[in-house]
Amino acid sequence: MLNGFDWLRRSQSGAELLATLKCLETQPDLLLNEAEIGPPPSALHTPCQRCWIYPRQISPHHTAQYCQGCQTIVNAARRLGDLSRESTVIWGFVNRLPGLLDNPQDSRLLGAFVQDSNHFLVMLRHRELRPFLQELVMYHGDDLTGLIQILPTVGIGRGLHMGDLLCRVAYHEANFSLDRLRARFYAKPYQILRPHLLDRKGVLTFDMAEFLSVLEMVAIFRTLLQPHEQQMLHELLTRTRDDPAEAQFYWGRVMGVLNTPAKDMLSAWGVRQWSTESIELLYDLMDYVAYY
Repeated sequence: MLNGFDWLRRSQSGAELLATLKCLETQPDLLLNEAEIGPPPSALHTPCQRCWIYPRQISPHHTAQYCQGCQTIVNAARRLGDLSRESTVIWGFVNRLPGLLDNPQDSRLLGAFVQDSNHFLVMLRHRELRPFLQELVMYHGDDLTGLIQILPTVGIGRGLHMGDLLCRVAYHEANFSLDRLRARFYAKPYQILRPHLLDRKGVLTFDMAEFLSVLEMVAIFRTLLQPHEQQMLHELLTRTRDDPAEAQFYWGRVMGVLNTPAKDMLSAWGVRQWSTESIELLYDLMDYVAYY
């Protein structure tokens, strides 16, 4: 009755999404079998309260709320919360599937799902994002075109579920043609609901080569600046924009405590002229790169 993507769309959190991916890989018969449909909702009987299709499991005290498949996913999700918070989701709409998906034993991939010949989903740790994208470009080059959308797994709540985000990004892909490879990075879940606001500012959708260059800049930034210097610079660039005199005063103080390579980097990049959205993008990507 339900296919693989239907099960993924029922995920309420990143942990449930990861648990569903693992279950589809290790126990596909549990989720993809042609099970009997549960009873219609009534005062005495209801189907599974998660999928609302299959019957609840039989229990001695009639306390079961889920079908066997949903119960397996919920139980596994309780152990995957920490891992899912360190992970990111990639939804790909491409002209052909990349060869990286042919190796299910790849330790970098926490979970992978292929919907059809043009769509795939993978979950991996934040720090594996850049190597994964680099390999896409290295092994496929201009032969691979489409849209790679990168989703967060944290900050989801208030009636918004992980499955809702997947449906939204699948909807957005219709706005792009398969003429070249693009990347779309969502730092916060709400950006998926209104992406046009950031697209107008040029900080959401990039050509893949441009996005890899941005990740390279973030890696250099994180390497040359200590954590307390990063925080100090963020406050300076975001809180003193309305007062040029104050901004100049604090900029001089910040430059006095930074080392020479860091000062040269900030001057060469012209960070003071960046928009607030560009600065926030720089800091949002900090968790996705490693130190040099």
